[in-house]
Amino acid sequence: MERQFPAALHRPRAIERFVGEYRFLSNFFPRPLTWKGERWPTAEHAYQAAKCERPEQFRMFRNLASPGAAKRLGRKVVMRPDWDRVKEDVMLSIVRAKFSDPWLRRRLLATGDAELMEGNEWGDRYWGVCRGAGENRLGKILMRVRTEIRS
Repeated sequence: MERQFPAALHRPRAIERFVGEYRFLSNFFPRPLTWKGERWPTAEHAYQAAKCERPEQFRMFRNLASPGAAKRLGRKVVMRPDWDRVKEDVMLSIVRAKFSDPWLRRRLLATGDAELMEGNEWGDRYWGVCRGAGENRLGKILMRVRTEIRS
């Protein structure tokens, strides 16, 4: 007879990439959310739209076919002048909105105390970790929201 261990013993110490069973942690995960009173297909759509200074640009992100398309368009828009100062607060509010979904909330809590790292190959060392280096700001925001949910 195989011995059964509590689920907590099977939790990883670190989740180093948001793929497979942990894909739900990615901003590209296809789960709609409501942020700033509007419905968004993904967290990435909302985040990229938030870069815009003009409201008509903000709205055009909602109808894009994919989070990749939103990211590409986000590189071309006229950025709001305070973007560098507010982008982390924007990300935090979007992640909070995303994890207000009960199913996502349960999945986030199920990560236990694992360190969450957005490992990537595309060189993002601000929001994630690439080749072992990076600030992992998205991972830190996810862990913050996980702690908030627990309280």
